[in-house]
Amino acid sequence: MNKSNNNENKTVSVIIPVYNAEKFIEETIQSVLNQTYEDIEIILVDDCSKDNSREIIKEYAKKYKNIIYYLQEKNFGAAVARNKGLDLAKGRYIAFLDSDDLWYSEKIEKQINFMRKNNNVAFCYTAYEMIDEEGNLIKGKIKILEKVEYKHLLKRTIISTPTVLLDRQLIGGLKMPLRRTGQDYAYWLLLLRNVGFAYGIDEALVKVRRHGNSLSANKFQNIRDVWSIQTKNEGLSLLYATYNTICYIYNSFAKRYF
Repeated sequence: MNKSNNNENKTVSVIIPVYNAEKFIEETIQSVLNQTYEDIEIILVDDCSKDNSREIIKEYAKKYKNIIYYLQEKNFGAAVARNKGLDLAKGRYIAFLDSDDLWYSEKIEKQINFMRKNNNVAFCYTAYEMIDEEGNLIKGKIKILEKVEYKHLLKRTIISTPTVLLDRQLIGGLKMPLRRTGQDYAYWLLLLRNVGFAYGIDEALVKVRRHGNSLSANKFQNIRDVWSIQTKNEGLSLLYATYNTICYIYNSFAKRYF
């Protein structure tokens, strides 16, 4: 991380955990390579994929010097993979991208410009769209708040992981909590306790892929994660966490259907 301590460092390190992503990983990588912001490194952490992901990524790494491939010794889960990416990252700025999601070409440039224009923005996110497995639009721009703090995030889903950009000079060395699920939500709460606010760009700059067979299961898992994170990671009372979780369920429903 030596380079990230340098004020002249403008590199964005894009961290992509990979597990059995051969169907989507080329399109995902290409959406990063197509960014109008040029100073980008792409860190792909392979969580012991059993498909052809490794071969696809290695072919890209041969062609592009800014692509870094790292193979985990065994399957540890997304939190460990993302934290390994943070260890490997040389950039001042950190972006996360899932191996099946896509960015619009101006995503990073618009966030960097926003963060530079508004001094001391450590944590930035954008609106997004939802697509299906074939890339068809399921839902247009998801509403977001243009400014969010800790107490807001306890009660609603606002921040989608592939929309986030962080300034490591301002957030320091904070890493994702080591959870198998919900680690990104736990991370946002941790960051907001330290930096105060996250700021949103109300423009859909990301396509988040939803897989039909897992939608219902994911919703229930998210609800369990919210309650677990608030009671275990955040140390909130059972009553307060339960109230927040009920609010979370309502806001999640409203976000998708209204």
